[in-house]
Amino acid sequence: MNIRCARPEDLMNMQHCNLLCLPENYQMKYYFYHGLSWPQLSYVAEDEKGQIVGYVLAKMEEDSEDNPHGHITSLAVKRSHRRLGLAQKLMDQAATAMVECFNAKYVSLHVRKSNRAALNLYTNTLKFVI
Repeated sequence: MNIRCARPEDLMNMQHCNLLCLPENYQMKYYFYHGLSWPQLSYVAEDEKGQIVGYVLAKMEEDSEDNPHGHITSLAVKRSHRRLGLAQKLMDQAATAMVECFNAKYVSLHVRKSNRAALNLYTNTLKFVI
């Protein structure tokens, strides 16, 4: 498995992964907005064949100049590649880039209360506070 910064040519495959994995879906222009505005913050996970099996779509919150912070817009890993630590690696890469590139003080995200696997990842593994 390989984690790397997302490129413009990855955006369609990221959207496809989103459609397969999540009930919250976005139009392609939203992926382009993230990719053009914060190209260093979104990452993809590739399998050994170079196919995208997961992604994190991230941005900086634009209304917080005095307290810069990042936001995870979307995180998804295909079912066939879950429980391999890819979500954690994607989140770690995005958070590190937010700090290094934009001096982010913290990272925020939204998660459905019914998504127990995601809640476990965010609170227990990544130490997010709800």
